[in-house]
Amino acid sequence: MAEGGRSFYEHDDRFGGFSHKKHKGRGPFRAKMFSEGPNRYRKGGYGPNPRSRFEDEDGDVAMSDAYDLSHSRFAPYSRGGKRRDERPGNTKEKHHVGVHIDNSSHKRVEGNDDKKSWFKVTIPHGKKYDQNWLMNVLQKACSVPFTAIQYHCDQTRAYFYVDDPSASKALKQVSRKCTDRDNFKITVLTRPSAPPCIAKEMKDEDIEHLKNCMQKRYDGSQQALDMKDLRRDPDLIANHVDLILGRKTNMHAMLQIIEDNVPELLALDISKNKLFKLDDMSSIHNKAPNLKILNLSNNQLKSDRELEKIKGLKLEELWLEGNPLCNYFRDKNMYISAIRERFPKLLRLDGHELPLPITFDVESPTVLPPCKGSYLGNDEIKVLILRFLQQYYTIYDGEDRQGLLNVYHDEACCSLSVPHIQGQNPSRSSLGEYFKDCRNLRKLRDPTIRHKLLKHKRLNVVGFLNELPRTQHDLNSFVVDVAAQSNTLLCFVVNGIFKEVEGQSRDSVRAFSRTFIAMPGTDGGLLLVNDEQFIRNATTEEIRKAFATPAPTPSSSPVPALASGPQDMIQAFVLFSGMNAEWSHKCLQDNGWDFEQAAQIFLKLKAEGKIPEVAFIK
Repeated sequence: MAEGGRSFYEHDDRFGGFSHKKHKGRGPFRAKMFSEGPNRYRKGGYGPNPRSRFEDEDGDVAMSDAYDLSHSRFAPYSRGGKRRDERPGNTKEKHHVGVHIDNSSHKRVEGNDDKKSWFKVTIPHGKKYDQNWLMNVLQKACSVPFTAIQYHCDQTRAYFYVDDPSASKALKQVSRKCTDRDNFKITVLTRPSAPPCIAKEMKDEDIEHLKNCMQKRYDGSQQALDMKDLRRDPDLIANHVDLILGRKTNMHAMLQIIEDNVPELLALDISKNKLFKLDDMSSIHNKAPNLKILNLSNNQLKSDRELEKIKGLKLEELWLEGNPLCNYFRDKNMYISAIRERFPKLLRLDGHELPLPITFDVESPTVLPPCKGSYLGNDEIKVLILRFLQQYYTIYDGEDRQGLLNVYHDEACCSLSVPHIQGQNPSRSSLGEYFKDCRNLRKLRDPTIRHKLLKHKRLNVVGFLNELPRTQHDLNSFVVDVAAQSNTLLCFVVNGIFKEVEGQSRDSVRAFSRTFIAMPGTDGGLLLVNDEQFIRNATTEEIRKAFATPAPTPSSSPVPALASGPQDMIQAFVLFSGMNAEWSHKCLQDNGWDFEQAAQIFLKLKAEGKIPEVAFIK
């Protein structure tokens, strides 16, 4: 925004229309078109073509869609959409046709909706689901057929309306009885509601006036369109067109005209239009794929989350000053970081040059390589770590975890974290038992709380672990990666699956990622100095594979002191050797259930090529 609240660029209506249509992406782009000063950009430049690009060969305006718009202004009815004489208890009886106030388009929609019972249905976190998939799931689970009216999303939630009380009741009854592909339960909330606002489309003549207005505001030399403070446009006022870009139909009409006539548009100014959300602009990256400069200044955008809806644009310059969202950042760096998270190629923000972005241009879809197995460095480290894990989780999954006191260093530290889901009440989460100890540094800003949630010293660490729910880990699911190693330090990460075996979440399957930092112990084993654990709900595929390969249990065999049973040792040897459970059982049994001796014999025979391939078939 230039000084004195003046526009970044102006329009010139001295010429008749748009210049010759250029190919997409062609033509010079001038990054400084919003520069300050009296000559913000060169006026004119519409080209020699006397015919407007908005007109067809007969001089008529070509319209692709028909719209309708009511000009009546918003009537200040009381809350609930009823006037004072319609409220209960009013002695003055009047006969009215049912009237609903459509706030989105400032008009009254007449009908008999007051005779219907409307209900608003809310799906928390429903935005992440495909609409057709979600509707099919609910229709199959619901005992009463229903028609979803005006399905839409806002932030993380999905909404729609039903006009049948029995359908509303049936939808409420299926809440948390359906699961998604990640095994999360789908919550369905219903409540009585006023009839939904159904905005009428714009009239043909109003679209024509809008088109003529956009023609006069277009600068062909800069490929820029100035739609600033559109409602005060003198031509629209003279033609009695009350056009507000905050209305869905008006915004869609403008974007459609852009797509039909100037898809190569490089710059768009829609400042001073009192926009408080950008839902209706979500298709702009398809309508104007070459757009590089967007001016949203002096609107009513209250959250940077609104920018998520237009992040498909590859913007190089963005103006947001004058919006309430600019006041919610503690410093300039946080502001820039939040905006650049949506537009990584941004070079200028509110007229200020930004440091060059570090980006990786991957235009074509990239398929991630398949996940590989464990990386354990060398065989010596492999034996050491897998022996440690077998012993550690035998105690951890037992009745008393006090035996872990010998595993931790006197000055050991431990922490736990779980994923944060926007808008979810932690107490109602399936991971609620872990939230009170969650040390998620992305969400915790208070250093005092951060320090309090970090368990320090061996007794505190083991005491904390003892309070966590009792578990059973699937050792066959473990993937172990050595991150760093030296003569005095070893850092490795364990990913795997476990299930809870008691309490309200009994049999719930979780996935975990645990980072251990250890030093050599006095007994030749490992002594933990740092233990950091991340726990989340397991996916449907992880649940399907979990505990799918139970190991056979020998009738009687000597078992090492730290093992609660041969089955745990067999699972650990399966993880170590890669052999199936039958051959792992045989190897351990032949070596007197001495894990370390069995491991050494296995490595020797494997190096000599004496282990048949059938041993590795699972």
